Amino acid sequence: MIEIKNLSKNFPGRDVLRDLSCRIEDGDTFSVIGPSGTGKSTFIKCIMRLLKPDSGRILVDGEDIAALDDEFEIARIRRNFGYLFQEGALFDSLTVFENVSFGLRYLTDIPREDYGRIVADKLALVGLEKVEHLKPAELSVGMKKRVALARAVAAGPKCILYDEPTTGLDPVTTEMVTDLIVSASEKLKVTSILVTHDVNLALRISTQVAMLDKGVFAAVEPPDRFVKSENPAIKEFLEISNAGHNGCGDHGGRPGHAGYKGPGGRNGRH
Repeated sequence: MIEIKNLSKNFPGRDVLRDLSCRIEDGDTFSVIGPSGTGKSTFIKCIMRLLKPDSGRILVDGEDIAALDDEFEIARIRRNFGYLFQEGALFDSLTVFENVSFGLRYLTDIPREDYGRIVADKLALVGLEKVEHLKPAELSVGMKKRVALARAVAAGPKCILYDEPTTGLDPVTTEMVTDLIVSASEKLKVTSILVTHDVNLALRISTQVAMLDKGVFAAVEPPDRFVKSENPAIKEFLEISNAGHNGCGDHGGRPGHAGYKGPGGRNGRH
């Protein structure tokens, strides 16, 4: 579905992405990990064309979207994607119903009389019922994440982009969000791209894991091969991540350590 060829993106005084290449197949769960500030969010914003790359190609179903300048064409491409923002980014002044149906209004030609059914279906998908009338301020953190995911999938995207989906969440809510991502991928048959510093999340649910280091991919591998990498940057990141989770049960990191749940959720967990 998506092929990245020699993608680069610069900001004043800094090369954020340098000559990245990868291939993401239909139905993949592709995770990009790495420390904060390494360009993970920039990567997915380029894929969705929220940012224009400085060079390289982004092929979506064979169409190169990297060089597009026409806003109508870019808007057409964006209809392929749902986006789950790091903080959810719900509209505080809108109800849950209005938030979830927002994309239906602006991205589709679906009749308004069908909105109620679609909103109810997507909320049920994320485990919520009879909350359409509530405002975001009346929701818990976990419920906001659920509503944000329902909004991201409501318009029927081919691919869902997740920007640090578990950052700042407690272990119980993190587990809930992890299950939601897997469930959405399997039930909706969509491609998923995550950027995260949560190594355990990436290893549990991904078909491929990529690590950004100084603007380049240190590796792009299935989880079982990724954890065996001899690349010094990867080994250091995995060791630090595992040390931070020691004693936290299900939130451990590397094979052989408490809490590691197998090389990828598709292979080991689900």
